[in-house]
Amino acid sequence: MNILNIPAPDFMAEEEITLFSDSVGKWIDEHAGPEKMAEWIAASSVPRDLWTRAGEAGLLNLSMPEEWGGMGGDYRHEVVLMEQLGWKGADHFGISLHNAIVAPYVAHYGSDEQKGRWLPKLASGELVGAIAMTEPGAGSDLQGVKTTAIRKGEHYVLNGSKTFITNGQLANFIIVVAKTDPAEGAKGISLVVVETDGLEGFERGRNLHKIGMEANDTSELFFNDVKVPVENIIGEAEGRGFYHLMEQLPQERLNIAVQGVAAAERGLRETLAYVKERKAFGKRVIDFQNTQFKLAEVKTKLTVARVFVNHCIGLHLKGQLDAATASMAKYWVTDIQGETIDEMLQLHGGYGYMTEYPIAQLYKDARVQRIYGGTNEIMKLLIARTL
Repeated sequence: MNILNIPAPDFMAEEEITLFSDSVGKWIDEHAGPEKMAEWIAASSVPRDLWTRAGEAGLLNLSMPEEWGGMGGDYRHEVVLMEQLGWKGADHFGISLHNAIVAPYVAHYGSDEQKGRWLPKLASGELVGAIAMTEPGAGSDLQGVKTTAIRKGEHYVLNGSKTFITNGQLANFIIVVAKTDPAEGAKGISLVVVETDGLEGFERGRNLHKIGMEANDTSELFFNDVKVPVENIIGEAEGRGFYHLMEQLPQERLNIAVQGVAAAERGLRETLAYVKERKAFGKRVIDFQNTQFKLAEVKTKLTVARVFVNHCIGLHLKGQLDAATASMAKYWVTDIQGETIDEMLQLHGGYGYMTEYPIAQLYKDARVQRIYGGTNEIMKLLIARTL
């Protein structure tokens, strides 16, 4: 059981999953503990060799088939990794984007040749994955992307720029959302893989400075007449990219909800430890009725969030998670994450505003959850269409 004392659902309570969770927690303690995370926050990036070590430990491509170098697990293993990263405060490491967002595009839509070429290298850490959707003038509206990939002979020529790209400084395997036919709107969007090592015309911009998630490198990317082989397009034909994105976005949004509830659970654990130790007016902060009421509210809201997220995970494992329900999970959980962490920071008093206390970092990190993966306003729009 976690800090909420909620029994794990049956599909997460199997012995193999429990043992795997323990091993992931130990790996994080050894390789991505609080002192190292503080160093990486100061450096605005995790070290490149952390990816190699994660590959050696079998933590990359957890849900990819063994025949393609993966661990042969399923989405439960990705959930375990996301939860442990959140509970341990190591969630700046962009491994879950690599595992549960980037690699599935290759697994679901790539040819056997593409799977054999890319998935083993993504599993070893030789390749670090990113997906480049957002542009300076196009965020949640993916149909508005301006980056083009125009076919010329046996190559596509990419031109355009992307921004806010997670893993952008370290990634050398980037799925680029581009227009292969600019006149066709959504039907002209394709997914093109750019392998960046030694690639002429590809440039990384600055590592963007953010108010939270500082150790997760986030970058601008520029494509200036970049030549990409035609065999690097994902999918059976041009123009399928938008549909592939729509099919995979529910899992991305569920990922955000899983990460959000795990981070908030860590906040509750840290806050309970603080209020039981800190004294004011001669008694512990936990002994004040206001503290008890506030934490009762927090626990109730997080319990509802956890149960709903577990329900969504169960649906997803059965292939039944629809876009609207995933949007509900993303928007509601991230709203609750921000709300409850704010309340818990308040219970720390002035110390909650100091960065050496975990609640301050949790507060900073929570804000972006309501923005990426589609803003929460977009989530409500998608939900409203089902009414």
